[in-house]
Amino acid sequence: MKYQIIGKNIEVTDSIRVEIEKKLGRMDKYFVINDDVLCRAVVRSYKVGAKVEVTIFTKAMDFRAEVKNDDLYAAVDLAIDKLEGQMRKLKTRMDRTKEADSLGKALAFENIEMDEEEYNEIVRTKSIYLKPMTIDEAITRMEALGHAFFLYLDSDDDQIAVAYKRIDGGYGVIQAENKLK
Repeated sequence: MKYQIIGKNIEVTDSIRVEIEKKLGRMDKYFVINDDVLCRAVVRSYKVGAKVEVTIFTKAMDFRAEVKNDDLYAAVDLAIDKLEGQMRKLKTRMDRTKEADSLGKALAFENIEMDEEEYNEIVRTKSIYLKPMTIDEAITRMEALGHAFFLYLDSDDDQIAVAYKRIDGGYGVIQAENKLK
């Protein structure tokens, strides 16, 4: 796995780099390692504490975890724990759906340890009619419903989109790149 460690408001010294790479090395067992797998860690220092964002890019999908903590190294450990949880959840989902072929080329599922309680059953299915609307209308409806996201059909380009509340404040929009038939 290739590592890219970036510091924001902090100089990434050789000792910090070595320690972070060593800790991130725990993740190697989950991937079929080749030059296509990149692990990017962005470390930020604040007056009190630090934030670590770890993103692992594979051909099949990307994994990301973000953690704030008073201690930089503890934040790295917690981010790795989050990523391992994502791996377990993904394995559970793939075991259930038997659609692991495309992911199987990038992930080593046999190395992911499972907890029995991590099986998440779908408890509700809902279908909706996507009414064409603007982003402003979608945000208004999302706020009125008290939800963190809202799926809608963008009236400007007839694409399916999701409006969502960002953790750091404000709103975001995810738009589909593929065209509807």
